[in-house]
Amino acid sequence: MRFHRTGIKRLHHPVVGDLDLTFEGLDLSADPGVMMAVYTAEPGSGSADALRMLASWAATDEEERLRAER
Repeated sequence: MRFHRTGIKRLHHPVVGDLDLTFEGLDLSADPGVMMAVYTAEPGSGSADALRMLASWAATDEEERLRAER
């Protein structure tokens, strides 16, 4: 089996739709055989805008949860 270390992954999010994300697999030297994948969006792309919107949405959700706990 061959593992891809870099490439583009297309995902569909139910709120923001399709996301095209570049990924890179990084081997973790402390844990042989374990790999971490890092996903990023191309700056200025629709995917970057969608990720910013999701981050804002998550932050707003967290603020509301914290206010409700007080």
